[in-house]
Amino acid sequence: MKEKLVKLLENSYSPYSGFRVSSIVVMNDDREFCGVNVENAAYGSSICAERSAILAAVSNGYKKNDFKELYVMCDNEKIGMPCFACRQVISELFDEDAKVICMNPEGKSLVLKVKDLCPFPFNSEDLK
Repeated sequence: MKEKLVKLLENSYSPYSGFRVSSIVVMNDDREFCGVNVENAAYGSSICAERSAILAAVSNGYKKNDFKELYVMCDNEKIGMPCFACRQVISELFDEDAKVICMNPEGKSLVLKVKDLCPFPFNSEDLK
């Protein structure tokens, strides 16, 4: 998966920050969807790689709990973590035991379960 993520970094559109991010979501049926961060001069219009990949899966008909794992790579030596907007989407659609694998281009990684990445999710129960 590391090689796919490194190659995918080339597709990032990040002219403002120069911070390239790639992501691949793997579904329970092993189908993969890719995403990259896409920045915009109006920063609020930008989208993260994680949400880009997740929304591609949803656009292709996948539903809540169809998600097996999520891979994320930032283009630097640090192991990048999903932002809190992405964590909200992850906690909404993934099972709490699904894996989130955060990597750097050198191959160092951190594997977390969704329940560890998002220990106190805001969900439908909070809307009641």
